[in-house]
Amino acid sequence: MTIWLDGTLIPLESARLRPDDRGFTLGDGLFETLAIRDRTVLRVPAHLARLRAGCAELALPLPYGDDALAEALTRVAAGMETGTARLTVSRGPAPRGLKPPEKPLPTVLITATPASLAPPAPAAVVIAATTRRNSHSPLARLKSLNYLDGIIALMEAHRRGADDALLLNTAGTLAEATAANLFAVIEGVAVTPPIADGALPGLMRAAARDVLNATERSLTAADLEAASEIFLTNVTGIRPVVRLEDRPVGRGRPGPVWASLGGLVLGRERP
Repeated sequence: MTIWLDGTLIPLESARLRPDDRGFTLGDGLFETLAIRDRTVLRVPAHLARLRAGCAELALPLPYGDDALAEALTRVAAGMETGTARLTVSRGPAPRGLKPPEKPLPTVLITATPASLAPPAPAAVVIAATTRRNSHSPLARLKSLNYLDGIIALMEAHRRGADDALLLNTAGTLAEATAANLFAVIEGVAVTPPIADGALPGLMRAAARDVLNATERSLTAADLEAASEIFLTNVTGIRPVVRLEDRPVGRGRPGPVWASLGGLVLGRERP
């Protein structure tokens, strides 16, 4: 496998990251995951725009322009029919301590992994009790290198015999899943939590919201009990939820609203 590290294409086996890189020691960085379909990396401008906005919020310089990064993504994904590319930016090597260096030397890494186009299996989910999403933190809006809340919640879900977990925020309303945005169909209307409730501004979330003309409003656990459909969206796909806690969702099988969104996974904004 070939990767792109700080401007150079190299074999994966040759890659070296410094042990004092703040991405490794402190999680000081951001990433984007991009879908590859039909040998094409999808939604590159939107991903790069979100990455640059996050870098600006963290005062993290991005040493390459959009054209250079787009070309690098294409080269790393070359020949891959379907899969995902990941673009990672860290603040780079620095002395020990929290204070960022005055002149950081960011590390920029692009990798790609093949993946199937098969629809994700229907999921059973629980509402996490071990952790909550802090909707007041700027990290709730950023794809940071720290995913420990999601990891903790996913481990809880697996202990409880579920596939994934939904995270409440500190106010007690639902924010998202461990690595995906949340949608519910309630009385025939698609609903998704607003960004202010701790939902990551996902690109697939935005596409699904626009296609469905979905409403953004706070959701409670009681709201989900009344849902005829629940599904989770991220760049890798749209996953139907057929069981919540110990109860079936709707009729206990994927529903028609979820089925209508299949084209988004292929990069077609209007299925």
